[in-house]
Amino acid sequence: MSAKQASKSAERVDRLMERASQALVATRYFEAERLCVECLRVAHAAHDFERMARVLLPLQEARRQKRQIATEADRRFLVSSDPGPPVSPGCYLFQPPLIGADARAFRDAADAAKVPALVLTREPLTRDGKWPVVAVGVVSVRTKVDPPWPLQRVETSKTKDNVDGVTLGPPPVAWFEAAAEAMGDAAIAKVNPEDPPAWQVEDLMEFLDAHPDHELLHQRLADTCRAAMSQPIPERKRRRTHLDHPYSF
Repeated sequence: MSAKQASKSAERVDRLMERASQALVATRYFEAERLCVECLRVAHAAHDFERMARVLLPLQEARRQKRQIATEADRRFLVSSDPGPPVSPGCYLFQPPLIGADARAFRDAADAAKVPALVLTREPLTRDGKWPVVAVGVVSVRTKVDPPWPLQRVETSKTKDNVDGVTLGPPPVAWFEAAAEAMGDAAIAKVNPEDPPAWQVEDLMEFLDAHPDHELLHQRLADTCRAAMSQPIPERKRRRTHLDHPYSF
């Protein structure tokens, strides 16, 4: 990128950041988030790690406010068929036969409709009694957590357990929050600390896109951006065999 192109990119990011800050102050959290994400994309394309680090704090705050509205609504939904358009703020758990791609589409629709929603996906019960939870984007984020209730394995069930959505209902809010935290922690653990900071930034960007509801992911990305500011951009092509395919269920 030429000096002129870099200057134009920096000016564009600064304008976007100013608009994002105004939206955040005015409690227009969806607008603030959208503008911050655009800032990140433009700054990353220009390898402007300093501006990337600066925009992550307002992005984290906008998402925190959205998540707080969703959890404080105390509406929880167990989703195993097409939920239709998002209407109510709350916590949504997608389960088989639905998959992570369905939950991602719903989360994107909720953002477009400005409906605060904490959306998670759980996969069938494993033989060790865990629920795999997953989020997808360009890459996937996946880990295993304890179910909110004691469950028995049922081989004939799509969920491989005896969950009865009518009887048991959706998990409590605390479970949603703990599962979201566990997924973000798992994403951070997948980043190779031996990689150049610029590569780590790339990985963290993709994980954050898949799973935006984890504050430490934002903080780790900001720290890594600051580390990348003083390092040259690697010239060699990287091999990325350690990342999951987003639809590898």
